[in-house]
Amino acid sequence: MGVETGPAGPSEGLDAGLAAPWTAEGVPVGAAPVPVQQAAPEDGASATLSSPVQEFFAGATVMVTGATGFVGKALVEKLLRCCPDLNVIYILIRPKKGMDVEGRYQELLQHPVFERLRSEQGPAVFGKVRPVAGDVSLPHLGLSEGDRRRLQAEVNIVFHSAATVRFNEGLAAAVSLNTVGTQRVMRLCKEMINIKSLVHVSTAYSNADKREVREMVYPPPADPEAVIKLVKSLPEDAMPGLANALMGKRHPNTYTLTKAMAEWIVQEEADDIPCAIVRPSIVTAALRDPVPGWVDNVCGITGIMMEIGRGTIRSIICEEDYIVDLIPVDLVVNTLITAAWRTGTHLANNVQVYNCTSGQLNPVHWHEFGRLTQNQAVDTPTKHVQWYPGFSFRTNRYIHKFCEIFFHFFPAHVVDLLIRAQGGKPIMVKIAQRFKLAAKTGEFFSLHEWDFESSNMKALMKEMDCITDRQTFDVDVSHMSWKPYVTDYMMGIRKYILKDGSESLPSARSKLQKLWWAHRVTQGLTLLFLCRVFFLAGSFLFNDVLGLAR
Repeated sequence: MGVETGPAGPSEGLDAGLAAPWTAEGVPVGAAPVPVQQAAPEDGASATLSSPVQEFFAGATVMVTGATGFVGKALVEKLLRCCPDLNVIYILIRPKKGMDVEGRYQELLQHPVFERLRSEQGPAVFGKVRPVAGDVSLPHLGLSEGDRRRLQAEVNIVFHSAATVRFNEGLAAAVSLNTVGTQRVMRLCKEMINIKSLVHVSTAYSNADKREVREMVYPPPADPEAVIKLVKSLPEDAMPGLANALMGKRHPNTYTLTKAMAEWIVQEEADDIPCAIVRPSIVTAALRDPVPGWVDNVCGITGIMMEIGRGTIRSIICEEDYIVDLIPVDLVVNTLITAAWRTGTHLANNVQVYNCTSGQLNPVHWHEFGRLTQNQAVDTPTKHVQWYPGFSFRTNRYIHKFCEIFFHFFPAHVVDLLIRAQGGKPIMVKIAQRFKLAAKTGEFFSLHEWDFESSNMKALMKEMDCITDRQTFDVDVSHMSWKPYVTDYMMGIRKYILKDGSESLPSARSKLQKLWWAHRVTQGLTLLFLCRVFFLAGSFLFNDVLGLAR
């Protein structure tokens, strides 16, 4: 998939010219936006049925970067399905893995996220989506002159979602994609003659060193322009040292670091562009749209849930009493759309920041979420289950390491030997290694807890006084129930990630029952073995002591 404590000064070891010249307290982003005066309804029953959000997008031309990503796909789908009068959506796509832009565009249209849209509105709706060859890591976004002029003349609303979300990304690549890429998008937006709203997708963990994260843009650990120049001028072998110096104790990885610098660039270069920053926490499967449980990657917590369901995880480093801040992808998308509307229709002096999180409004703790996941793994097992699901959260690294060796890697090697003996291709050790790496990179987020301010989110909810908007573009996480959500989530993992249909449930349950007996027998044999070991050790010590006494 796939996640945070006092103010910190400039990173040690950096040149004085690189250190940020701002105070540790941060810079407020200004007063709340002032809406256009209108009569407010006395209650929900008297609210208007017309949709200000849909009216805002009517006739608009939209540009989306990162449209092939998890959030980007869901955003394009939602705009097409729920803003029927918008004009065109330009999506920035780069060639990848030997596939050209047109090929990637056609592949995108066949993605399961669009199944509901295709069945409800037919394939003609995709005529509003137009691919544009581009790459945020290239100068001028890699746009042709014709495409650039077209975007400058036509686009009204921009959603910048393109980014690398790999926690262990090298500094040069992370700066190029997340920081410089954002700068390039900002400069293109300045050239758009009819731009009404720009929404930048950041992360709630862009200020991971702060226990309380306000809805404001904080100074990054170093001047982004200085960092960009250094990254361009220094050799590749200097990047790890520079990354460590920049991250210091404020950032756990290059992802949060470069997203923090990107936020500062947005604020510094916004000028007269109506602009907002949306900070999602851990983005998870869909609550409702396009269908409950839809998910398309194994990043972060989704991968952990999948392996819990397969029974391959027995130990997780985590403070189980801490809040795990999760936000469904469709609520993120709704926040992006409504933030664009509020930004384009309300007066504001500066960039507005929205912490799109659940911790304040509907908290769930790691132990509860883990229990719900394990229960669902047993209730609706997958045919790909390898062992009976069961795991524990731990904070002791030594015990976790012991469990990792004996419950993750040892069984993985045994299974791979059996697979090899049958002429198959071993895979379990690779899975164990992949989870170990994912757990290591996500460890910081499972051992820390944050309090995200939600004042602007609450204001956004309050200003959506239209019944249609509140239902169609719901952003209120407080109404969701975690138990049915986890049920849908795990079923979504079965369907969209493991490609395991509901028709396999009877055979999967039969397989799970056999694994339960194997699990119990293994536990019994292990207990007998340990008793035998302790008995022999005790006998040896007793005889040794007795011999000394003689």
